[in-house]
Amino acid sequence: MSNIPDELSYTKEHEWVSGLEDAITVTIGITAFAAEALGDVVFVQLPEAGSVVEAGDSIGEVESTKSVSEIYTPVGGEIVEVNQAIIDDPSLANSDPYGEGWMFRVRVQGDPEDLLTAEEYTALTSGES
Repeated sequence: MSNIPDELSYTKEHEWVSGLEDAITVTIGITAFAAEALGDVVFVQLPEAGSVVEAGDSIGEVESTKSVSEIYTPVGGEIVEVNQAIIDDPSLANSDPYGEGWMFRVRVQGDPEDLLTAEEYTALTSGES
């Protein structure tokens, strides 16, 4: 099982969120668990910067050699940046999901959906929840 960084928050849909402590702009990506389950990621579709989203919205897709999965935003607000590097090289979702493989940044408006701690996410992905 992959390392699950303690400083991030997680969703039950296998996204991670960083930067919630400042509650202005957060960075979002998919977890290593999700990337491993998907297999080799070959395509990533993300929303355009300037899009306004609500927590829980499906805002994109990740396509792998095995399947296509939707990406959900755990926070509402305005998409302020999209990671062009992962669009150009989708394999970053597999090789560095918590670093260069981030997906998008949101200027937060409102409360995030229910988020999990690293410990809670570990329990979820271990089948202990």
